[in-house]
Amino acid sequence: MLSPQGNRLRVGRYSEPGRIYLLTVVTQGRRPLLRELRTGRLVVGELRQAEESALVRSLAWVVMPDHMHWLIELQHSTLESLMQRVKSRSAKAINQMQGTQGRVWQKGFHDHAVRQEEDLITLARYVVANPLRAGLVRRIGDYPLWDAAWL
Repeated sequence: MLSPQGNRLRVGRYSEPGRIYLLTVVTQGRRPLLRELRTGRLVVGELRQAEESALVRSLAWVVMPDHMHWLIELQHSTLESLMQRVKSRSAKAINQMQGTQGRVWQKGFHDHAVRQEEDLITLARYVVANPLRAGLVRRIGDYPLWDAAWL
């Protein structure tokens, strides 16, 4: 059964191919499951796989210890199927690597459809600067789990 918040996150959600979205997903209980580089790289692999499968065009992303931000241009998918794919495949890989079972990601995800007047480069910089704001590194170049098309 979905939580009331999970239901609210789905109300009015519309997937428009060619539209740019900022997606955010959080680990179950905000546990820092992705703090190890090899675990984070499993998630990165799924982001890249979604792009290679022509589901999205990745513009920027960052994998933090307990969440992920992903700025995309939606291609041949819906937001729901895209996130279901990335979350389920990465959860399976993480559980397999750690020899565990159970939920890796919280149910649902947050999406923000980017308006045309928003500055994409500024938004991408905001995404990849997450490790700086969290105090994980002093320079973004020191954090290994991010990428952006323009930077």
